Amino acid sequence: MIAILDYGSGNLRSAERAFATSGHDVVVTSDANVAFEADGLVVPGVGAFAACMNGLNAINGSEIIRKRVSSERSVLGICIGMQILFSHGNEHADGTPHSGVGIWDATVSKINAPILPHMGWNSVETAKDSVLFNGIEDESFYFVHSYAAKKEVGKYQSWTTHGERFLAAVEDGYVSATQFHPEKSGSAGLALIKNWSNSL
Repeated sequence: MIAILDYGSGNLRSAERAFATSGHDVVVTSDANVAFEADGLVVPGVGAFAACMNGLNAINGSEIIRKRVSSERSVLGICIGMQILFSHGNEHADGTPHSGVGIWDATVSKINAPILPHMGWNSVETAKDSVLFNGIEDESFYFVHSYAAKKEVGKYQSWTTHGERFLAAVEDGYVSATQFHPEKSGSAGLALIKNWSNSL
């Protein structure tokens, strides 16, 4: 079973429909036990870093994610759900960055680009041994965001460029994340979801 974590942020129903195409049972939940016990946990996210962290902490989501990682249970973050896996984010921060879940030690910062938000389809420079992008290495994916992580973290990194180069995806053992929205990325996004679900 795949659990999509409901913490008040994210396109939950579109994510639910997209992940259901993988052939797995899918549940949208804020229940800690269900989220922990699922074969895979999806952490979606739409909005600002701090607001998402507030929602996540309200259901002890950070603890759920860390517990899954320490127990070698798969987690997939999407968009802001990727960003909050980092240690800090400086969106709407007054000097002091907001704290994230802290899976990866880096700060999510504003993209240096002439037009923001970055909204639309971008190609991705995929990691050589990527599981997520297996068979879809030359496809484009749908992004909508103004902040991103720019430091190399995790085992495998995939990159894209909008004004500057930043992480499009990270694969790090039992934790993976995409800055883009696979559930909005057509057949390529559904293929990525299937690649991830097949790894569970």
